[in-house]
Amino acid sequence: MTQIASQAPSATLYERLGGGDGLRTIIGAIVDAHLENELIRTRFEPFDRASMKDAAFRFFAQATGGPEVYDGRGLRATHRGMNVNEQEFLAATDDVLAVLRSHGVGEREQQEVLAAFFAMKGEVLRL
Repeated sequence: MTQIASQAPSATLYERLGGGDGLRTIIGAIVDAHLENELIRTRFEPFDRASMKDAAFRFFAQATGGPEVYDGRGLRATHRGMNVNEQEFLAATDDVLAVLRSHGVGEREQQEVLAAFFAMKGEVLRL
């Protein structure tokens, strides 16, 4: 387990999560957790694991202050017609938190990631 300690406030969340390499590892583990989670795994089928990991990495890298550019579909377009419910959203959130903890991400960074995740809730639920 890699310990990712809280850094100075001037560092971006991207930097505090380990930069490109650290974030790619974390996002890969989150995608794997989602694909293993019985409550939500079917939401990703059919899936190309490598493409899903790359798109999720670019999305979160850009969102956390990294230099990567996400040029994929927006959250609303991606989730439209899926009618994701609160239980599924919380299952995905639980996966995110479990992965952050297992990778030694600091409490402050965990809170920031979860706050961002919940801020996107309206772009995902009941569409």
